[in-house]
Amino acid sequence: ERSFRGYGVPSKCFYSNGPALLPFRVIASSGETPIEPLTDLIHVLETFVLTFSTDVYDFMGWGGVVVLMAIESTAIPLPSEVIMPLAGWRLVLDRGHGIGYVFLAGFWGAVGSLIGSLVEYYVARAGGRPFIEKYGKYVLITQKDLERADRWFQTRGELTVFIARMIPGVRGFISIPAGIARMNVTRFSIFTFIGALPWTLGMAWGGFLLGENYDSIRDVSKPFDIPIIGTVSIIVIWVVWHRIKEVRAESSASNSSAD
Repeated sequence: ERSFRGYGVPSKCFYSNGPALLPFRVIASSGETPIEPLTDLIHVLETFVLTFSTDVYDFMGWGGVVVLMAIESTAIPLPSEVIMPLAGWRLVLDRGHGIGYVFLAGFWGAVGSLIGSLVEYYVARAGGRPFIEKYGKYVLITQKDLERADRWFQTRGELTVFIARMIPGVRGFISIPAGIARMNVTRFSIFTFIGALPWTLGMAWGGFLLGENYDSIRDVSKPFDIPIIGTVSIIVIWVVWHRIKEVRAESSASNSSAD
C-alpha cells in the first residue's frame, strides 16, 4: 500500500476500495493534531494530486507525463511543480534509471506542455476575441487591452511566450492572449516548447535528486502555505480593484462619446 509520509494518507483512500471521505486531520509525530481548515484543504488537495499522478504514471508510464502536462497547460489546476518532480522520482529513480532518463522526462513534459498549450491557443484564437469584445467588461478586459495585446505579441510575442512558460501561475494562461492576438502558430509552438523544456527538466531533476525526501522538504515548507496564499490574495484583490476602475473609466468615456 503506497502512502506519502508527512500526510499520513494512503492512496487508496481516494478510490472505491477505501473510505469515501478523508478526515480533516493530519498525523503529526506526536499524534493527531487539528489544523486550520484552509491548511488542511491544501494538504488534502496536494495529496490527491500526488496519488492521482502516481497512479497515472504506474498505468501509462511516459505517456502519463505527456497527458498530465497537457492537462496542466490548459489552465486546469494540476501543478507541474508536483507532476514533474514525481516523474523524476517514480519513473526514473524508483525504476533504477540513470540521469539520462531525467532528460527524457523533461522532454516528454515539454511535449505535453506544447500539446495542451496548442489546444488552449486554438480555442482562444477561434472564439476568444468575439467573446472578449462582447463580454470583456465582465471579466475586466477592455478594448484597449485587446489592442495593447495585439501590438505586444506582434513585437514581443516570442520572448513573452518563452519567459511565461517558466513562471508559475502564468505558464498555464499565456496561450490565451497569444491565441486572441493570433500570434503565428509556428513561432508560438517553437517558443512554447523551448520555454517549457528548462522548467520540466528542472522539476524532473529535482524529483530525481530528492526522491523520497520530498515529504521531508514539504514538511519544512508547510508553514509558508498560509503566508503565500495571503500575499497572493492581496495582490489579486488589488489587481481586480485596479482593473474595475479602468473598465469603469473606459465605459464612462464610451458613453460620453456616444452622447
